[in-house]
Amino acid sequence: MKKFTITLALSIMAVLLITIPCNAKGKAKHVVLIGLDGWGAYSVPKADIPTIKQLMADGAYTLEKRSALPSSSAINWASMFMGAGPELHGYTQWGSKTPELPSRVLNQHGIFPTIFQLLRDAQPNAEIGCLYEWDGIKYLVDTLALSHYKQAPDYNKYPEALCTMAETYIKEKRPTLLAVCFDNPDHVGHQAGHDTSEYYAKLKELNAYVARIIQAVKDAGILKETIFIVTSDHGGIEKGHGGKTMNEMQTPFIISGKNVKTSGEFQESMMQYDVASTIAYIFGLEQPQVWIGRPMKQVFK
Repeated sequence: MKKFTITLALSIMAVLLITIPCNAKGKAKHVVLIGLDGWGAYSVPKADIPTIKQLMADGAYTLEKRSALPSSSAINWASMFMGAGPELHGYTQWGSKTPELPSRVLNQHGIFPTIFQLLRDAQPNAEIGCLYEWDGIKYLVDTLALSHYKQAPDYNKYPEALCTMAETYIKEKRPTLLAVCFDNPDHVGHQAGHDTSEYYAKLKELNAYVARIIQAVKDAGILKETIFIVTSDHGGIEKGHGGKTMNEMQTPFIISGKNVKTSGEFQESMMQYDVASTIAYIFGLEQPQVWIGRPMKQVFK
């Protein structure tokens, strides 16, 4: 009788281990993060962006993700990648290349912990990339943690260059994590203004690049194991940003793909630094104690 009881208990434990949901293995094998600098959430309902809106329909999204303050580029790209705000990572200005405040914690490369290094520590052989147009990105991503990083040539002369670089890299390397950071619509916002015909024309152009990147993932044979995130560092108002209006602070966060619910708009509060935490959750990574971001667990199956 005792032997039967022990056998039964072990069998029940085995079944529980198999059936209890666990994120140890992660939600997907690949993540492609597409960032559109200066993309304000206010623009989404009016924008002609069918591919991006299809990702919204197929997955989950919010139009109320808030930027860290000030609502400027370096501080918010840093927060997106570093899982914390400027009070902790120390990047406080539009063009910060090094922290103006001492970073609360430094990793082995002498920079505040990023999602790229977290993944590198967990998967030493992972292919991790970052492609970008704005030179300021390279100071915020911990390049020593990356397998590949490269700035695209001047988009005024070569508007499709970054997209083409992303397509080639995806097909050749099938990266575990790739960040593709476009410098528009921010540039148009500064020149012609936010919420202008020129701004919406640029969004339509960027939508085509998103479609091409998705197709490259499909061509690489990894679509079924990939999660796409499309988001922004900040929005804008008139010809600037950095202030405290909702048009400057509210940005879209769209997530779609492997193990993402088709649940549409979610109501939970989201901050810029929650992006890094959500990516960490996708890969089953334990985030550093210094991070304050929260993963958007509710969007996953």
